[in-house]
Amino acid sequence: MMTSFFDQFMSPSFLGVPLMAVAFVFPWLLFPSPSPRWLNNRLLTLQGWFIKRFTSQLLLPINIGGHNWALVLASLMMFLFSLNMLGLLPYTFTPTTQLSLNMGFAVPLWLATVLIGLRNQPTAALGHLLPEGTPVPLIPVLIIIETISLFIRPLALGVRLTANLTAGHLLMQLIATAAFVLLPLMPMVAILTSVVLLLLTILEVAVAMIQAYVFVLLLSLYLQENV
Repeated sequence: MMTSFFDQFMSPSFLGVPLMAVAFVFPWLLFPSPSPRWLNNRLLTLQGWFIKRFTSQLLLPINIGGHNWALVLASLMMFLFSLNMLGLLPYTFTPTTQLSLNMGFAVPLWLATVLIGLRNQPTAALGHLLPEGTPVPLIPVLIIIETISLFIRPLALGVRLTANLTAGHLLMQLIATAAFVLLPLMPMVAILTSVVLLLLTILEVAVAMIQAYVFVLLLSLYLQENV
């Protein structure tokens, strides 16, 4: 039994063994695998159409040099989407509510975009630290500010994903507890609270999809600046 609302965000374990690896692998078992048949079923066709449309829209504003990231970005999008949606089911765990996991995704990918920019176009990459036409007295201050904003990008990526999912799950937990407590005391109020919970659940499904897309979209924008 949970002693706190925040216990749902603790990393689960069974007999002292952490279940984080199971939470990573299980979503991929839900996706259908391609078959050697000439014609695929509706689920495979829909999955392929979605990945193709998403990848084409994501890579549309990026130069040709950044198209090598198509597989990485599409895989990351499907992975985050699966974890976020799976965490909305009862008796499950959402790994993306852990800041350490999100930072583990954000920092290496952000650093890779920065290193690509420094390798391919070092002048343009360093030029982002100082806007054109800056007055001479403001140059040191602007360089410091732009450097801080550059290094805060992965933190913003990880915190945004963690905060949105954690806040939504916690709010659903609070409203569900209120509906359960009010049911024997004020049935009509409990029914109205349950309707609010249903609407919030629909909103959380949208948030789970949007936050996965926003995470990958911001990474593609960082990549666009460096290719």
